[in-house]
Amino acid sequence: MVIYGLPYMAYAIAALPLALFVPSYYANYMALPLAAVGIAIAASRILDVIIDPFIGIVSDRWNTRWGRRKPWIAAGAPLFMLSLWMIFAPPPGVTFGYLLGWTCVFFISFTLVDLPYKAWGAELSTDYSERSRVTAWREAFGFAGQLVFVLVLMLLESLGQRDPATQLKAIALTVILTLPPLLMVAFKTVPERPPDTLAGEWPRGSAGLMLVARNPAFVRMMISVVLFVSGLIIQATLHKIVLVHVTETPHLFATMLLIENIATIALVPLWIRISDRIGKHRALCLAALWAGCWSLLLPFHGQGDGWPLIGVLAIRGSSFASILFLANSIAADVVDHDTVTSGRQRTGLYFAIWAMTYKFSIALGVLFATVLPAYFGFEPAVASTHTPSSEFALMAVYGWLPGVLMALGALFLWNFPIDQTQQRALRALITQRALD
Repeated sequence: MVIYGLPYMAYAIAALPLALFVPSYYANYMALPLAAVGIAIAASRILDVIIDPFIGIVSDRWNTRWGRRKPWIAAGAPLFMLSLWMIFAPPPGVTFGYLLGWTCVFFISFTLVDLPYKAWGAELSTDYSERSRVTAWREAFGFAGQLVFVLVLMLLESLGQRDPATQLKAIALTVILTLPPLLMVAFKTVPERPPDTLAGEWPRGSAGLMLVARNPAFVRMMISVVLFVSGLIIQATLHKIVLVHVTETPHLFATMLLIENIATIALVPLWIRISDRIGKHRALCLAALWAGCWSLLLPFHGQGDGWPLIGVLAIRGSSFASILFLANSIAADVVDHDTVTSGRQRTGLYFAIWAMTYKFSIALGVLFATVLPAYFGFEPAVASTHTPSSEFALMAVYGWLPGVLMALGALFLWNFPIDQTQQRALRALITQRALD
């Protein structure tokens, strides 16, 4: 489990700087219009979403002597590293076409690595609890990657290297130097399980997709994930704005990221034990309610409250990783239901739809975080809009809206149909039918 999860740490390092620094870097230092930067990144993400199901389906059906998942990861990793370098270390005089082209390559290659990698993890174990441990290690290493990013940034700052170009190159080199050896070790030591095959033919076209749409557990899980993830993304989008304009402590941003990531990694073992005791879906509901309840305190922070705000965010964030790893573990259980229905193990397709759901949730969270404060009169760049009422609206969107979304998601998921007993019954049925 540890060796399987390690590569995720390497390519997760790139996630935060891509979101936090690349848009402003290209707008401020590469002299591209901000709107053009936004269009390039948005267009590449749309292409990425369109291609998700194709990669998922093909990785399910194309079986080689090296397995179904590893060849795609091996093909995508070099493109991922090349495009990462081209985006993080651009030459002078870059154009809109340069950014659009390389971001398209980046997101497609990321999907080539990420989708098969997560499908591989979902198939490593058929045990209800063991699946949570697999996804917990992976997500913990993902947060460790974000921690590495923050530490690299803080190290460069302490050495006086505050130039964004130098910082982005250092982050890209960190990924490029660590990902290949970690992938090679995982390929060599972590096997792929043979796929479960209960039928002679794959479900075709729309019939196969209808089986997904008629999987009630998966539909319920997707709706809950939209509520959970969009709530978390609202806060991630507004963290820096709140530190700059409300608490007026922008210098604490890196510290906030560091403490929040340490808190969420440290509590992973506790959430695994809770999951073993009460079941994955109930543990996921409690994790979401924990984050949601502490979020309700955020609007009560004001000028000079940077450290108290970070304290609440750390407590709230202690369940962040568990929300992600429990949701992914439950998704693997949902695939068992589909295997019984369709006769084939379509983990790649399910995780492609799962990835699309996450991306939609992220977009929805960003939309809420940017549009709602503006609707109530708050514009970060316009000082005259920073009134007590507009700042209160900003903090309500930052704290109370995610709390409500978390509660709704937990309510919707509380009586989820696939618990440990049901999952074991599904696995027994799969084993029996495979032997017939």
